[in-house]
Formats: sequence, structure tokens, C-alpha cells
Amino acid sequence: MNTIRWGMIGCGSVTELKSGPAFNKAAGSKLIAVMRRDAEKLKDYATRHHVPYAFTDADELINHPEVDAVYIATPPKFHEQYAIAAMKAGKPVYVEKPMALDVAACMRMEAYSKESGVKMVVAHYRRALPLFLEVKKLMDANAIGKIRSVRIEMLKQAGGNLNPVENWRIDPALAGGGYFYDLAPHQLDLIFYYFGKAIHYAGNSSNQAGLYAAEDTVHGTMLLENGIECTGEWNFAGSTSEDKDLFEIVGTKGKISFPVFGHDILLEKINEVLDNKETIHFEPPMHNQQNFIEKVVQYFLGTGSNPCSAADALQSMRVMESFVYGANK
Repeated sequence: MNTIRWGMIGCGSVTELKSGPAFNKAAGSKLIAVMRRDAEKLKDYATRHHVPYAFTDADELINHPEVDAVYIATPPKFHEQYAIAAMKAGKPVYVEKPMALDVAACMRMEAYSKESGVKMVVAHYRRALPLFLEVKKLMDANAIGKIRSVRIEMLKQAGGNLNPVENWRIDPALAGGGYFYDLAPHQLDLIFYYFGKAIHYAGNSSNQAGLYAAEDTVHGTMLLENGIECTGEWNFAGSTSEDKDLFEIVGTKGKISFPVFGHDILLEKINEVLDNKETIHFEPPMHNQQNFIEKVVQYFLGTGSNPCSAADALQSMRVMESFVYGANK
């Protein structure tokens, strides 16, 4: 086999540009089947994206003889069900983040992958985007010296679509948490990708605005195995019009700051004469997941390593669950 023929379960907004078209642009990859329960929307998606097979039943897609691997892009509640069904059919899976509804579900998915030997990757695709690779390159080159601390801040206005039927991200039954569970996995995964494992973490959450059932404010701290201290604050009940997205890495010779959902790195170096600041800009790619999908394809074809394993993704899930539900480690 030199081409992975993909079946995609879920045709929501994330698949329109970030991932769906990338399966046809990545080397050795082809999107041949999609599944959605709404037949009209399914037909529209398949027609617009030139996908030959369309199903309203996930089992039909999973068991189709031409489908080699399955991409799961549904709300997190359904990740475990579909991932295990695909692996039972002997087909490797690429699962959107967060990996599943909770840590217990993630562990069952990981265990089945290990027991069956069927491969699984989780979509922490920022590991393959140029901006975040440049941050890693700067740290590897000792641009800001020895790393001491990491700070994450995210502030967004309260409001948006408050209908949980239309906006599953604010329904804990479907998402596991609120916007924190949707956005924080990218930020937390970068911490583990850059710096390694956490040996202690604790946090708390609340619902300040009371606009939906999920938490809207989260605070947390982590101590990493290498002594780096991390703090995080997420507030989706903001009252101002200014959003904030900050990932700040502080070292002994300066700091690196960037938005996890933006396009610029600010490098600040400290020397004996003056502070030296440099902004490094990156144009956003057309398809955010394409670089990562290429790595997934290589892994599934046996020519590369796993770009983000279940064990990798479980680190973020454990921390999120601790911050939201107050279980200390």
C-alpha cells in the first residue's frame, strides 16, 4: 500500500478548510468517504468536496472495503465509540482533540489500540505548524537561555451562540467541558511537546456568567519534571471587547511570546546594553492540519513515527480534568 484512503466521520466546520481538503493534498492520501447523519448536509458536503462515497451510518463507512483509515471529527462524546469500532475493523484512526469526553474514555481507547495493535493518532496538529516549530528551534538554539516558567492567558468575551443544540462546545454532555476543553488542548499539548511531562498539577473552575452549563473560567498550575513552573488562566466570561491569547515562555536570557491562535512570535532578548525585541511573522497555512496529516499518513504507511500518540494526548486530558473538576495530582 502506498496511499491511505480515508473515511471521515463528521463533516462539521473544522473539516471545511482546516482538515477535510488536506486529506487530498497530503502525499499518499485520499479522502474517499464521508459520514454525517443529516442526509441533506452530507450530500452537500460530499458534492462540494468531490468525495465519492457518502454515508449516514458510521458502521457502513468504517466497514467499507475501500476505506483504509478513519478520521473522527465528531463532538468528543462519540470519539471513543467510533475509534474502537474502527480499530475493531482493523483500521487505524486519526481522532480530533480533545481525544475523548474524559480521561477514562481516553484510557479505554489507548488500551484497545495497544491490545489490538491498530494505530491511533490524536490531532494535536500544532506540533507540525511552522510557527510552533520555530519556537522550538529558538529554544533549542538557547535564544532565551534556560527556561524557567510558562504562562498561558486566554480571555474571550462572554456570549456567542448560546444554543447547546447548535453549539455543542458549551454542552458538557457532548464536549466534556466548555470552550476550555475545545481550546486548551492545543495550549497544554504545546507545553508537553516542548518541555516534557508534568509531575504535579492542580486547578479550579467556575461558571461566572451562567450563560450555559459548562465552566467558563479556569485556573491552573503545573510543575514539570524539569522544574519549569506553568500557570494558566482561561476566562470565557469577559466583559470587554478585547480578546487575549498569550503563550509566554520565560528564560534566563529573555522570553518568547506568541498567540496559540495567531501568527506572530515576539522574541525579547536581554543583554548588557539594551533589550532586543524581534517579531517573527508567519502567514497562516490554507489547511492547518495538512503538515500533520502528512506525518499521520507516513506513520500509517510504516515510514514514520507517531506524531501524537494516545499517551501524548492523555497528558492534556488529565490536566484539563484536574483543573475543571479539582482533582489534584
